[in-house]
Amino acid sequence: MLRIAGVLALVALGLSAARTKVNKHKPWIETSYHGVITENTDIVLLDPPLVALDKDAPIPYAGEICAFNIHGLEAPFKAVVLNGTSGEGQLRAHGLVDCELQKEYTFIIQAHDCGSGPKGTEGKKSHKAVVHIQVNDVNEFAPVFREPQYHAAVTEGKIYDSILQVEATDQDCSPQYSQICNYQITTSATPFAIDRNGNIRNTEKLSYDRQQQYEIQVTAWDCGQKRALHSVPVRIDVKPVCKPGWQGWNKRVDYEPGTGSKQLFPKMHLETCGEPLSSVRTTVELQTSHIGKGCDRETYSEKSLQKLCGASSGSTDLLPAPSAATNWTASLVTDSGRDSDLIFRFDGRQAANIPDWVVPQNLTDQFTVATWMKHGPSPGLRAEKETLLCNSDKTEMNRHHYSLYVHNCRLVFLLRRDFTQVDTFRPAEFHWKLEQICDKEWHYYVINVEFPVVTLYVDGVTYDPYLVTDDWPIHPTQIDVQLTVGACWQGGEVTKPRFTQYFRGSLSGLTIRPGKIESQKVISCLQACKEGLDINSLESLDKSIKFHFNPAQSILVMEGEDLENMNTAVRKVSYINSRQFPTPGIRRLRISTTVQCFGEDTCITIPDIEAVVMVLQPSEPRITITGVERLSWPVSDLRAQGGVSLFQDLHIISTVTRADAAVHHTARGPGLLEEIIHNLDYCDILVLGEELRPEQESLQLQRSALLGKHLDATNSTSGMSIYGVDSMSNYEQVIRHVRYYTWQPASLTERRFRLTCSELNGRYTSNEFNLEVSVLHSSEAREHVNHMVAPPQYMQLVHHPSMIHSLYPSHNSGVPSAATVVIVMCIAALVVVVVLGIYRIHLNHQQEVRLEDTAREADMTWTDSALTITINPMEKHEQPQAAEEEASEEEEEDDEEEDGEEEDDITSAESDDSEEEVDVQLPRMQRSSKKGQNWDNTTISY
Repeated sequence: MLRIAGVLALVALGLSAARTKVNKHKPWIETSYHGVITENTDIVLLDPPLVALDKDAPIPYAGEICAFNIHGLEAPFKAVVLNGTSGEGQLRAHGLVDCELQKEYTFIIQAHDCGSGPKGTEGKKSHKAVVHIQVNDVNEFAPVFREPQYHAAVTEGKIYDSILQVEATDQDCSPQYSQICNYQITTSATPFAIDRNGNIRNTEKLSYDRQQQYEIQVTAWDCGQKRALHSVPVRIDVKPVCKPGWQGWNKRVDYEPGTGSKQLFPKMHLETCGEPLSSVRTTVELQTSHIGKGCDRETYSEKSLQKLCGASSGSTDLLPAPSAATNWTASLVTDSGRDSDLIFRFDGRQAANIPDWVVPQNLTDQFTVATWMKHGPSPGLRAEKETLLCNSDKTEMNRHHYSLYVHNCRLVFLLRRDFTQVDTFRPAEFHWKLEQICDKEWHYYVINVEFPVVTLYVDGVTYDPYLVTDDWPIHPTQIDVQLTVGACWQGGEVTKPRFTQYFRGSLSGLTIRPGKIESQKVISCLQACKEGLDINSLESLDKSIKFHFNPAQSILVMEGEDLENMNTAVRKVSYINSRQFPTPGIRRLRISTTVQCFGEDTCITIPDIEAVVMVLQPSEPRITITGVERLSWPVSDLRAQGGVSLFQDLHIISTVTRADAAVHHTARGPGLLEEIIHNLDYCDILVLGEELRPEQESLQLQRSALLGKHLDATNSTSGMSIYGVDSMSNYEQVIRHVRYYTWQPASLTERRFRLTCSELNGRYTSNEFNLEVSVLHSSEAREHVNHMVAPPQYMQLVHHPSMIHSLYPSHNSGVPSAATVVIVMCIAALVVVVVLGIYRIHLNHQQEVRLEDTAREADMTWTDSALTITINPMEKHEQPQAAEEEASEEEEEDDEEEDGEEEDDITSAESDDSEEEVDVQLPRMQRSSKKGQNWDNTTISY
């Protein structure tokens, strides 16, 4: 058996070796193939055809081809064997091939024989062959135009080679089908033609009068003769014969107050008619000379403006609004119809003498003279001096101590020093020659004197005098001097004193500030315009554009070389008005442009254009004052040291009517009202009926109420005026501190006051808030007792120097007022009451010593909760009736003491303003329910 098995194994081994020996050769294919496949099909046409040969043929399996394998990066193809014996194969795509996605493919292919069996086991591989396949395109896409529509403009009377070019594209991948071979105008009867490249031209001269616009339809074909699915519209505008100049601007621009900066020419461009330019220079001028004093400025009073700008205090307004207190300007001609801006016009016949009590008496080596002036050339060949301000001898002589005048369009400031100040030849006349002096426009002039240096500011710009002449100082005399405005006073060396050297022009805000000079910052603030030109988004302006503003921002000059950059820059020019309530009306605009061409003798001329900015009427605010309109006070409160508060419940609000219902509003009556916030510039408290009697009553306001605010106040027998540019809330706070005080209310039954407030120097005024204060006499005795035993909370002895008072212009400071006498008597009476109380208690103590046994059970002690009585050290002057009043007070208090023993404590108000205080501390008495009283003398201090 073993022998048979061995024989069989040898036979099987021999058969295997025979087979291996049969499949001796590898299949053979071409080294490379080139194929073509049409997109959207799956059969590849190869050149040469795919055929594999095997030298082992016709041996079964070994000479047959079983498969073709493809090697490549995700090649979307497969190779199939059509005939294994002949070795024929075919290349197919896995799916539809898109030429627009990929035009060509390259990969590797190998052939495999069947080896020893039908499954190709132990088969051999051919060498690797490279296959290149190209995808043939199909004209599946139609042409599409790049733009949805086209637009061009032509000038009438010209034949153009090309007006514009249209362009279509095709998404097919091959040049045959992706290229556009033809364009065609489908609109009939048009004077236009189009070439193969899409250029449209006119076939005849066009006329603007005949037709201003044409609209035609254009289609396109690709080279496979496939037509565009949609035609494209082309609009051609016919322009009249080109005229160089600015185009696309509006003659009127409306400006809504409060909207900030508004572009003036958002669509404007410069038409050059095809002329190449090397540079462009454009000047935009805003003309505001007819508005106020040259432009829209704040129209507050001069004092309010100076306080608002942080100017030094102590200036004297020589041209205030006419009133009972400032009546020297009543005879002058005013022009106050321009937005409440106070302007005085001088025609060579008016002048004003400044009262001596107004004239600054302490001019030193440092002072400032400031004024607004509008002046033109003087009539006549030899112009006379025109005096703005003059300080001259009142009688006997005709010496000018200092003056400011205009002569032949030169501004001259004369300053003659006194002989006591200097005894040498010193500068005396300072001359300036400026165009502004006679240009009939408003300018702000400030003369800063730091003797011997004098500096002139005109609209914030510094000018040094071109001529300075010296003179001897003036010898001192006893002659009084007269300060005048609008002319110079000649009181001596003439038969009849008169004015001379009259001024012709307009003045406003003429002030003198002695002892200090004004800073550049304050001067710029006082003359600053609140309207002007602006550049919107300045950071986005091209760096190649150069621009320059004048100080008032009424003139803007722009220069550039690139026309488009200049057009963009001009579109950014804006108007701005920062006032909350600007002056409505027209502001004129002028734009002038000069251009330069490239090396040509002649160049185009750009005409000037004129437009207007219409500042619309702002919504007028309605200022409303509300509060308690009737008060009743007992006599004792009225004559208390602090008086009574008049406007404790005061409220000031302002509303405007809004047409837009979408805004937040409050309906009060007809219309929609919106509450707004703005400033006030003064509030007046007027006394109705008889004026205040300074010896009996006054209005008072503590200086501390004004701290931290831009406010000040003046006081008189006719009322109180609080002024300064500040918020309505600050005005409310200050007015609530105003108190009324009378120290002789016996004959008084009532007092009536009227409160009014203003914004913009009276342009907007509030309602008249009337307050009636009634005096209650029936409760006078009871209230008087109560005040002595337990004084009210507000009992402040206000020291007059710390108050705002102008109530005693006729009183000699050495004679005490009635209020002082009453206060001293009240304090003296209070001291007497305290002494009598101590003495009465001491008598009781002596009686109870004899009852010592029973008194020991009581424990009368004094606590440390003492009350401080502060006495204002006011100057005491004896009056004839003082002794009688004091005696009556003692009797009255003596009776009162018997009832007053039941009171627990006695208080007295302290004076906040006293410079010296005397404190008397009285211990609080605790009563025992059984027995006596004990004193601790250590608790009384002086």
